[in-house]
Amino acid sequence: MLSWSITFLVVALVAGILGFTGIARTATGIAKILFYLFLILFLLSLVSRLF
Repeated sequence: MLSWSITFLVVALVAGILGFTGIARTATGIAKILFYLFLILFLLSLVSRLF
C-alpha cells in the first residue's frame, strides 16, 4: 500500500511540473489518503503486537 501512495505522489509531482493542475491535485489527494491509511494500519499493527 505504501508503494501505491508513493506512485500517486510521483504522478502528482510530474503532473505539477508539466502544469496539469487538476490531475496533480487529484493524485495528491489519493496519495494523502493512501498514506494516512497506511499509517493507521501500521500503528494498529504496532499496538496489536504489544498486547
